[in-house]
Amino acid sequence: MTDIISICGLSKTYEGGFQALKTVDLSIRRGEIFALLGPNGAGKTTLISIVCGLVNGSTGSVTVDGHDIVRDYRAARALIGLVPQELTTDAFETVFNAVSFSRGLFGKPANPAYIEQVLKSLSLWDKRNNRIMTLSGGMKRRLLIAKALSHEPRVLFLDEPTAGVDVELRRDMWNLVRSLQQDGVTVILTTHYIEEAEEMADRIGVINRGEIILVEDKATLMRKLGRKQLTVHLQEALECVPPALARWELELADAGHALIYTYDTEGDSPGIATLLAALAEAGVAFKDVHTEQSSLEDIFVSLLQEAHA
Repeated sequence: MTDIISICGLSKTYEGGFQALKTVDLSIRRGEIFALLGPNGAGKTTLISIVCGLVNGSTGSVTVDGHDIVRDYRAARALIGLVPQELTTDAFETVFNAVSFSRGLFGKPANPAYIEQVLKSLSLWDKRNNRIMTLSGGMKRRLLIAKALSHEPRVLFLDEPTAGVDVELRRDMWNLVRSLQQDGVTVILTTHYIEEAEEMADRIGVINRGEIILVEDKATLMRKLGRKQLTVHLQEALECVPPALARWELELADAGHALIYTYDTEGDSPGIATLLAALAEAGVAFKDVHTEQSSLEDIFVSLLQEAHA
């Protein structure tokens, strides 16, 4: 898969000396959904703003589909749609006119049929004659996406797209993003909702204090850094773990009524079947077992803790 965005040695230092980005190198693959995760102030919005031409970088280069964002900024920006966190549209304008105006800003000819299609896909068409000021918060969020799609971009940046919206609208937006990907649009998502990245992303990037600390395929990341936990519920309580079970490094829980085995999802950890057989040999009877696997949120928190250590 080829790269559609290439970021090399990008840094940003503001007046006063604050360094928001520190030599970022990052490539975004064509047609993927890429989730950029990081705490507040990590540099997510600064990075997106530079790629979209809203902020100038201090050093480094960025290309979008081969177009340098400085030397060939018109071609680069024409490929990009941005959904910011805040609505920046005249509240007294109509939805249809606002989206049509956004299309015109990129030099695209009028295309009412396409605008209608976009608004219908976002359940905004029935609102076409309404003033923006009458829309609910969720509908305004949909309007931001419609404006970003008005000029048919090949790259879509979503900066906290579902912040403050209800669960139903969040699911609708996820479905929209998947449909855009099927049409070949590359989607870059920043979010505080780890569930969102876990549900949608093909790859995960983690940024902290202006530095990219990890970029990995989501499935590989979950497999490499995720951990599983097996809980064995015992028929009778134990006072201590039998010496014959020492290799599993088990923990007693629930006042001795449960044994917990934590292991990596890949590697050379002793197998569960072997453990259960060893329990029987040691005379430890159990009545139930269940497993849990680390979520992306668990992995994200552990990565930040390691970075701060």
